[in-house]
Amino acid sequence: MAEHQLLSGKLLREYNTILAMVEIYCKAHHNKGSECQECQEFLEYAHTRLDRCPYGEIKPTCNKCPVHCYKPHMKAKAREIMIFSGPKMLLPHPIMAIRHLFSARTPVPETVPVECSNRHIRKNRKSHD
Repeated sequence: MAEHQLLSGKLLREYNTILAMVEIYCKAHHNKGSECQECQEFLEYAHTRLDRCPYGEIKPTCNKCPVHCYKPHMKAKAREIMIFSGPKMLLPHPIMAIRHLFSARTPVPETVPVECSNRHIRKNRKSHD
């Protein structure tokens, strides 16, 4: 199944934001787009984490999230990419950057919803078909 078919709505927008950040980072550090193996593996990992995020469509930004779903080394890599690429996002992707800043200001839900992840919703849809 293609990646764009797994995620939708806010989760797809988050993935596209991290994709744009990785492209900026990779171009500066690895002299490629997002084609190097290291960056591709990170994008696949980020995609899986978004798909399995327990908050689903009401997901807060990762830096405010009380659930730590990234492994420590991947969390450090995400932080490194975002610190480098975040300020550089305004010129090539102004709308994406502003949306990300606004989503960082939304409050975190008090409780983690039950079976609200994109993956759970997809599985429930398949079982009802």
